[in-house]
Amino acid sequence: MITIGIDPHKSSHTAVAVNAAGHQLAQRRFVVNAGTVRQLMRWCEKWPERRFAVEGAKGLGRSLAQQLAAAGEHVVDVPSTLSARARLLATGGDRKTDAADALHVAQVALFRRDLRTVEPEDQSTILRLLTERHDDLVNERTRIINRLHAVLRDLLPGGAPTRLSAEKAAALMKGLRPTTATDCCRRDLARELLADLRRIDRQVGDNEAQMRDAWPPPTPR
Repeated sequence: MITIGIDPHKSSHTAVAVNAAGHQLAQRRFVVNAGTVRQLMRWCEKWPERRFAVEGAKGLGRSLAQQLAAAGEHVVDVPSTLSARARLLATGGDRKTDAADALHVAQVALFRRDLRTVEPEDQSTILRLLTERHDDLVNERTRIINRLHAVLRDLLPGGAPTRLSAEKAAALMKGLRPTTATDCCRRDLARELLADLRRIDRQVGDNEAQMRDAWPPPTPR
């Protein structure tokens, strides 16, 4: 079994292949572009019995690790703390190069049995992303409503009702007749906030529809 350690960066990935004893067989640097994974797979075709070790597969190496896992490759995640420790323990470990880092990533994977296997992202990942987006939208909607409340409080006797919606705000604003330049400015701000509220309501609705479509159907009994 050949282990291929990868030190990922934004602009390039450096790969080093080692044998079962941890001795380096080959190394190569890949420029990050649309064909990076294809080039990497072509380079390691000579080792059909292989696995990949990617440093920081939850961080900077996530995209590469996921593409490899989706292609059916065996991929493990090597935390940067472990590869850094291996570098410091090695002879001349204070010299940091991409190739040396990739070698240490491969060697950590070779001798550690507790590394996390990278699984391809699935429907649960999509739902998590959509849920996080929903939380952001709801928080933004709350901020807009709070700001609209503050502006209407200075334009309407008693302000706006607690449970304010875009429809209720629009109805209240129809009767506004500002008499000063300051109140005219407040009215214009209220109109802009109302437009923002309507936009965010549409986005929340679209997001919720996406979540319903992404939710897996119930398993038939």
